[in-house]
Amino acid sequence: MTTIIVSTLFTAVWVAITGSASFHNLAFGFLLATLCLWIVRDEMGGRGYWKRFGRVLSLLVLFLKELALSAWKVAVLVVSPRMDLKPGIFAFPLTVDRDFEITLLANLITLTPGTLSVDVSVDRKTLFVHAIDCSDIEATKRDIAEGFERKIMEAFR
Repeated sequence: MTTIIVSTLFTAVWVAITGSASFHNLAFGFLLATLCLWIVRDEMGGRGYWKRFGRVLSLLVLFLKELALSAWKVAVLVVSPRMDLKPGIFAFPLTVDRDFEITLLANLITLTPGTLSVDVSVDRKTLFVHAIDCSDIEATKRDIAEGFERKIMEAFR
């Protein structure tokens, strides 16, 4: 029953995006939404859709907050007359273990100004991250672990 409701909501979004409420467009949107939900059915697990949606939304809010804060810090660094930077690469031990989670974490880190995911170890236990300022690596690791990584595990497990 939940799939029908969510498919209907996605169909409404589809109609709003395409700008056409014809029968054929409604039917296509509903079939597309149902197909997409069927593809991700295993990822949704036993947890309720709305509960997961709230946790994914929480991750998005955290990302937007970190994006704004990091952009501000990088902007301040760039315009300061004396750039006291200590760039470097550090190894971040991963708690997440699925490919999707590792990829999402790496992308969130890369999209945040001042940091860049460089590589993942072969055993998928370590993520190598380049930071524009590595003066306090342990604080940066703690921020990633308690922020993005924790939110990813809450949303997708």
